[in-house]
Amino acid sequence: MNSDPRLPHTQARPAALLATLWIVTLFISILPEITFRELTGGVPAWLFGAKVALLALAIILSFAWQAIRPIRQYFVVLLVLNLANWITGLIVQTPRWQTWFSGTSFTTLLAETQILRFGVALVMVATLWIIKRRRSAFFLVKGQLDAPAEPVRFLFDKPMPWTRFGAILCVAISLGTLAFLVIAGRPSLGTLLAVAPLLPFVLLFAVMNAFSEEMSYRAAPLATLHDEVGKGQALLVTAAFFGIWHYYGVPYGVIGVVMAGILGWLLGKSMLETKGFFWAWFIHFLQDVMIFSFMAIGSIVAGGG
Repeated sequence: MNSDPRLPHTQARPAALLATLWIVTLFISILPEITFRELTGGVPAWLFGAKVALLALAIILSFAWQAIRPIRQYFVVLLVLNLANWITGLIVQTPRWQTWFSGTSFTTLLAETQILRFGVALVMVATLWIIKRRRSAFFLVKGQLDAPAEPVRFLFDKPMPWTRFGAILCVAISLGTLAFLVIAGRPSLGTLLAVAPLLPFVLLFAVMNAFSEEMSYRAAPLATLHDEVGKGQALLVTAAFFGIWHYYGVPYGVIGVVMAGILGWLLGKSMLETKGFFWAWFIHFLQDVMIFSFMAIGSIVAGGG
């Protein structure tokens, strides 16, 4: 017999809960922006307001509609994330900010992006601290590095420690990313060597970006979902959200969405199974080192431009 008092809420009307979860998530993601931009060439000014209104409505409804009450904190996290990103958009338009980051070099452009993303991540940490009260409740701890990784169909059929599976993912994802970047960018040996003076910046930006994305787009939603909708749905929803967000990233387009989605699922799995941040951050960091190195030499750009 199941003794978890939360399960009756998620099992009473699972269709309503999951449908609301997916509809809100997809609308709050950048899928609407992608759709408008690809079909019309621009994004309507009212779209952000519509997202905020939908999230506010969902939070209000969660007090009256018992079926969606378990994911109220998830709606709050999404609302804070969208508002924080909106504020960064206002910051970059200020004259002082534009004076500080007026250059077009790799270090200037990446510094601007990473400072803003890191700021958003700190806002998410503060929000989660208020909601959860414990760092371990939103994975901001190292976690059990050798926790068992549950079997993944077509990969392995018996549990293995994350010290082994994590190492395998580090090598496979890093080499896969490197192969993609070499094929896409076709850099010469000389240009590859040119990244050496920029390596300290590459490492710093990779550290910041991996932390910011893992906290904002993985730890925050997972912390508010996995106990309420189950591990499977929580991983699928966060992987989809993370994948769509990379449509204009590196790699870009549908390929980028699929690759980032699969990566997001694996990194989310690491957080839930180790109950910590380390493997997700470290694997993401290694991949970002590859990507930022190629961006530093101008071999690739975000969005495929």
